[in-house]
Amino acid sequence: MLYLRLFWEFFKTGLFSIGGGMATVPFLQEMAVRTGWFTSAELADMIAVAESTPGPLGVNMATYVGYTTGYSQLGIFGGLLGGVIATIGLIFPSIVVILIIASVLAKFRNNRFVDAAFYGLRPASLGLIAAAGLSIILICFFRVDDIYRLFSDLSFAWRLLVLAAVVLAGTRWIPKVKKLHPIFFILFSAAVGIIFRLGGA
Repeated sequence: MLYLRLFWEFFKTGLFSIGGGMATVPFLQEMAVRTGWFTSAELADMIAVAESTPGPLGVNMATYVGYTTGYSQLGIFGGLLGGVIATIGLIFPSIVVILIIASVLAKFRNNRFVDAAFYGLRPASLGLIAAAGLSIILICFFRVDDIYRLFSDLSFAWRLLVLAAVVLAGTRWIPKVKKLHPIFFILFSAAVGIIFRLGGA
């Protein structure tokens, strides 16, 4: 039953998370509350791991959740099977939908209804991604998983905000730094995170 539920939960996520990997985050937040498979803090860690490893964010997170959920109940074999099933559940709707769209898109490319549908999908995708970004900001900088708790617990991780500002400035406005490979920023941030954690941040 665990594997069927993993497949079903990630099938729904893959079917409705329009807009790419970050659009899966709101669905994963809701999944965390409903299933108890992981917490909001663990979700932030999963995003960090998924963004720091090769492959699409959504697929990496499905594999991560499937593995950890299966492993916690059935050991390493259960974890491997859970990771595979969750990943298949996530990508299966996309494969089917893309095959259908590819077969009919040339015919309906200039159809005004299709054009209008894409016109509406763009801001919806942006809203999902913005919601995911806001959630990560709350978890990382304010250590809360709900905006309504923001003002009741003003524990602010100012060091992490400084780190984010430095990385943002370096990747956007400093020419020599902009040329560096993204792996440099990942390793730099990981090293700074270790220092912050050991320093009690």
